[in-house]
Amino acid sequence: MTERPVDNAPYQSLTHAGLTVEGYSRAAVQSYWRVPELKIGFDLGAQPWDFMGTPNWFISHTHLDHIAALPVYVARRRMMKMEPPRVFVPAESYEDVKKFLLILQRLDRGRQTCDLVPVEPGQEIELSRDHVATVFATTHTIPSCGLLVWERRNKLKEEYQGLPGERIRDLRLSGTPVTREVRLPLVCYTGDTSPAGLDNYPPVYEAKILITELSFIRASHRRDKIHKFGHMHLDDFLERADRFKNELIVAAHFSTRYHPTEIYRLLEKKLPPTLQERMRLWV
Repeated sequence: MTERPVDNAPYQSLTHAGLTVEGYSRAAVQSYWRVPELKIGFDLGAQPWDFMGTPNWFISHTHLDHIAALPVYVARRRMMKMEPPRVFVPAESYEDVKKFLLILQRLDRGRQTCDLVPVEPGQEIELSRDHVATVFATTHTIPSCGLLVWERRNKLKEEYQGLPGERIRDLRLSGTPVTREVRLPLVCYTGDTSPAGLDNYPPVYEAKILITELSFIRASHRRDKIHKFGHMHLDDFLERADRFKNELIVAAHFSTRYHPTEIYRLLEKKLPPTLQERMRLWV
């Protein structure tokens, strides 16, 4: 008999440019994502069993459909004798999240052991030698933020380009810095946000992979009210169609008002070809 992973939460998966995006998101239900190659996940509205091996997790905000499974994730790693994970939360929510985990620890009689880290917009997170993440502000009804993971490369400084290899080697051995760091925006996760969360941080539009929300699609749903509650409407994407330089846009967090058939039909009708060919709908 072939053993299969425990299937306790649904998720979809796709691969682009050597990176795998896995997850699921539906407004007011649950949101959870990960990119296993980068060893980082985003939000924990639920926690698929096989997501447990991802050691770093970023919580965009503390609405229950984005954080309810945090203690489950922490407890499962302890139960499986894994190292305590690093969990990044908005600084404004840090103390309450810490209390939340302590309450669950008392109720469950099991230690909630993790490295809980408060983060603020502008802060950098070291993920590995090759990857660093930056936190940026988003606009929602409670404290929230997004995360952009950058690939770091060392590039030969312009003044040394064209020199023989031996000369560059000698300069390096003498202690002269011959390279400079170049960063490429790789994966961006916005969490829940109104358009201002994207517009106020232009690298969002440059990331190779963008995972974002598209909560509302019907013309009858008023955008001023949608924005007030920190969400996006299809028309917000249409107005910004030329700004999206991303190779892949994962659009999710659709309202439960919509049947998948309506989502596919309406977006196929309204999205311009330049967006349609790069957008994947997570429904």
